Amino acid sequence: MTFQILNQRLFARTLLALLTVFGVMACSNQNIKFNNVDITGSKAFGKDFSLTDHNGKRRELSEFKGQLVVMFYGYTQCPDVCPTTMTEMQGVMELLGKDASRVQVMFVTVDPERDTQELLSQYVPAFDKRFLGLRPQSAEELEKITKDFKVFYSKVPGKSPTSYTIDHTAGSYVFDTKGQLRLFLKHQQGPQPIAEDLKKLL
Repeated sequence: MTFQILNQRLFARTLLALLTVFGVMACSNQNIKFNNVDITGSKAFGKDFSLTDHNGKRRELSEFKGQLVVMFYGYTQCPDVCPTTMTEMQGVMELLGKDASRVQVMFVTVDPERDTQELLSQYVPAFDKRFLGLRPQSAEELEKITKDFKVFYSKVPGKSPTSYTIDHTAGSYVFDTKGQLRLFLKHQQGPQPIAEDLKKLL
């Protein structure tokens, strides 16, 4: 099975779960039409998080009130989905111009075993110095955050114990300026549709 096919299946599985949970969702913002999946009002996903950033500082969602938060789950040795998404978000920030200061992009590693604080501090800001890398400090923290946000991840053994890859959910979550979960961003759509949606939320 090729990686592309696998990724398409992972996205389809995640999207199906989202649509099953939300159905045809009625909300207070019915007139806003998004390019991505509107998950406003969902009670099925996490409402907060507490993780350590790539500078060693503990971070919680409440710190970012007044900003949009885009949260993506991945790992630094990911061959294509993760760098593609991070590059995409780099393009989104460029399109947002001055409004980019009101958006916080977060990369949450699902591979804390290899993704040390030092490695995250080099990898994540390389795409944009404003981006934050977040790292669960234990297997329990990783299990909690991925369970809360229904993020799928699974190790795929490599030729050596440290050369494994990880299949994982490819989309991203967006919290609005009040800390409410609003969107699930589809993978590999280009910066423009994402920038349009974020501008609507701003």
